Amino acid sequence: MQLVCPHCLAINRVPEQKSPADANCGKCHKRLLTGQALAASQAMFDRMLHKDETPLVVDFWAAWCGPCKMMAPVFEQAAAQIGHRARLLKIDTEAEQSLAARYQIRSIPTLMVFSAGKEKARLSGALDQSSLLSWINQNI
Repeated sequence: MQLVCPHCLAINRVPEQKSPADANCGKCHKRLLTGQALAASQAMFDRMLHKDETPLVVDFWAAWCGPCKMMAPVFEQAAAQIGHRARLLKIDTEAEQSLAARYQIRSIPTLMVFSAGKEKARLSGALDQSSLLSWINQNI
């Protein structure tokens, strides 16, 4: 399995017999799968989209958005529960406007699931914990 380090963006190959949850980066030696929602830049997103074999669940959000603020702790809790089955990324649409434009984000929060470099699912609007986990599990 190929994983991108969220700390240094190095590409790591994890042997099949080793659990991805226990893998550390060969370059910076930090944990590859953190169980946390990661704030992502365009560079991090693109690297993970094209080089990482783990599905991505992306929350496009903005600091001024009330529903985004309400959903932030729910998304963080979901990251801990999803574990190594997917990476959860948060993309600030104000800071990464070109990325929001690339995916035609018209309302926020917008959630997207990517697998093998392609968009697999999209949903706009805030969700509660059980609805979010159900949606993620259906789409990864």
